[in-house]
Amino acid sequence: MPMVDLSYTLTDRSGDRQEGETPNRAAPLPPLETRPALPWLDLIQHQSHLVMAVVDMATEMTATAPTYPVLFANQYFCRLTGVLPEGGHLDLGFFDRLTATDQKALRERFRRHFLSALLHYAYGQSRAVSQRLLHEPVVVSLTDGETGQVRQIELHLRTAEEGLRITAIAPELQASLAACWAEPPSHEQVATQLLKPEPAFRQLVAALQPGHYTVNGPLLIEGIDVTERETSKVLIELLVGHESVLGNSRFDQANGLMKQLFGASDSFLLSAEGSQAQLFTNLDQTEWQTAIYAMTALQGSTFLRATERREVINVPDLSLDCSTQGEQDLLHRGARSLLLIPLVMRTARLGESATQLVGLVGLSSPKPYAFDQADCSRATTLMPALTAAMRHSVQDRFTNIHPSVRWRFEQEAERLSLGLPPAPIVFEGVYPLYGISDVRGSSDERNRAIQKDLLAQFRLALAVVEAVGHALGNALVQQLGLDLSDHIATLEQGVTVDSEVTLLRYLQTEVEVHFAYFAQHSGEAEAAIARYKAAIHADHNCVYAARALYDQTIGHINGLLRDTWNQWQRSMQAITPHYCDMEATDGIDHMIYTGQAIDTSFTEFQLRALRYEQLRAVCDCARQGLALKATYDTDMALTHLVLVQGYTVDIVHDDTTERLFDVRGTRDTRYEIVKKRIDKACDGETGDRITQPGMLTVVYSSREEWQEYERYLRYLHREGIVDSAVEQGTVEPLQGVSGLKFARVRVTPEPTI
Repeated sequence: MPMVDLSYTLTDRSGDRQEGETPNRAAPLPPLETRPALPWLDLIQHQSHLVMAVVDMATEMTATAPTYPVLFANQYFCRLTGVLPEGGHLDLGFFDRLTATDQKALRERFRRHFLSALLHYAYGQSRAVSQRLLHEPVVVSLTDGETGQVRQIELHLRTAEEGLRITAIAPELQASLAACWAEPPSHEQVATQLLKPEPAFRQLVAALQPGHYTVNGPLLIEGIDVTERETSKVLIELLVGHESVLGNSRFDQANGLMKQLFGASDSFLLSAEGSQAQLFTNLDQTEWQTAIYAMTALQGSTFLRATERREVINVPDLSLDCSTQGEQDLLHRGARSLLLIPLVMRTARLGESATQLVGLVGLSSPKPYAFDQADCSRATTLMPALTAAMRHSVQDRFTNIHPSVRWRFEQEAERLSLGLPPAPIVFEGVYPLYGISDVRGSSDERNRAIQKDLLAQFRLALAVVEAVGHALGNALVQQLGLDLSDHIATLEQGVTVDSEVTLLRYLQTEVEVHFAYFAQHSGEAEAAIARYKAAIHADHNCVYAARALYDQTIGHINGLLRDTWNQWQRSMQAITPHYCDMEATDGIDHMIYTGQAIDTSFTEFQLRALRYEQLRAVCDCARQGLALKATYDTDMALTHLVLVQGYTVDIVHDDTTERLFDVRGTRDTRYEIVKKRIDKACDGETGDRITQPGMLTVVYSSREEWQEYERYLRYLHREGIVDSAVEQGTVEPLQGVSGLKFARVRVTPEPTI
């Protein structure tokens, strides 16, 4: 096919003609051989932001460690992979730049193309591997050789129409192939083995190595930079996690990702409560800088404009839009551009408004016009996750002081009322008792609920578009229907972190906005629109049936566990007054501190009695969860863990943190580290999680701790609460902590009368 020459365009040269002359609107092009050559290859090779290379995959059966010549590679590919621009080879040096996980995933994509060629050679099947699996992309991390930045690249591997061609295979590969498939496999059989490989297929894959076949053909590697998309995904996962974002290292991570995503140099927070607002700056420092403003002083500011509109506001040049003291303070700090992301809750009040400002996340740059519409769109997708993180942090704050330690806070309040300087509230030498009952599989269950609801809503939308198509026969309507079908096919494969936000926004902007027009053309379309609207949940503005059932299930589980624990707290407080903090997210966890600093009559016997009562309480929570699968059609299950520590810690109240108490001193931080990571810990020998559904897991460090708790487990068995068999093992080393051990027993069901 001849090259299309775009170097010349048809022009109207009427400005050069004489009066009465016929306009020359189609001047003849010069002969092809006289036109200048187009620099299209130079554009692809040097200017393209795509990662692009063609690799010759030819290798002989005798080659054990082939190096694949790179027939073509553009500049960006060479920068990221280290392949030489001329005479380069795609060898192990390229793979060594990848993480172990990325290496595994990319090798799997290469292997699918070789498997497709093998099945064509052996059975004559040209497309035995489905195109979806053959061209499934993989995201890998690569370092830009010029900038030093780590980029996330989505790679696609493609071959020519005929694919790679295998012309000979080694006997061991032939034997593995025959053992896996005696007859030509169907598309479904191949796809099943690729997704859930069985032993025979694993042996075939192990034999599908260079040196076991002769192959030839080129492979096209294409990639696109998806760093921003992947950064957004990590940020959203961080924000919607169970642990509060504020007050710990998670905030530093989230703050860094936010600035990286938007190319901002600084960030700030604005929060409002009642008639006051607080502006927090220096967020990357240990001590934040705080400025307090009256809400009336912020009237007319871009801050309140963003919250009133509930939309992201881009301030291109702060020096031209700086009417309030808060904005002037930011300008004096060097900010010229602002990107303001409002976080608003509907349930409370802000002054006379019907909404309450929970917070506002701001990003700034010293350059004017640093942010654009793409940044606004990206920030809008983050608003639900940021709001959820802020709401979680606000709700987690203590509103009541626990009765066991209230006396100490009352003492401090009395001292302050006398004009004395504040003194730290410390309880020294207390014993920590920690336990958790976790709902395993809740994230997967939530994703399935999101998938089910989105599929239902998209199918309702497709029914509307199809009904309109029958009436109009419009090409754009047909294309919209095809888009919806594509989204449905993608949703049937699963959901991503941002699906819930982006897909609903797609329906709103591409389908729902046209309902009034669609309804005019067909009674069938009008009826389909009515069915769509009837399925929409009024509060959530979307189909929310499966998620409502999920929320109800989690709420019931949490309520059951919370009520059970609170009942046991009465008997535990009767043993000795102690501080207990219980939190409920997907399951519950509790933190107990007990000792003479809290109860002056505290004894060693009371400590042992409290530890045993804690185990009985957790086992009762386990029993309540044993009927979970019988009550709800769900794959979720409850796991239960108690963390043992034989030595004491000092706890201190700090007004700057979210928790009522923090441990004091480096000696006690080990326990806090273990608390945060132990519920995800694995058996050091088998790699399985140390917590298992329906079982009680006890984690300990020393022989003395085990001797005490071994006796408690024997007592629990004597009471008929747990089985006699005890499984033991070593906990896989956690970050900064090693040497932990665990014991695990099965909790018996509640006896029936």
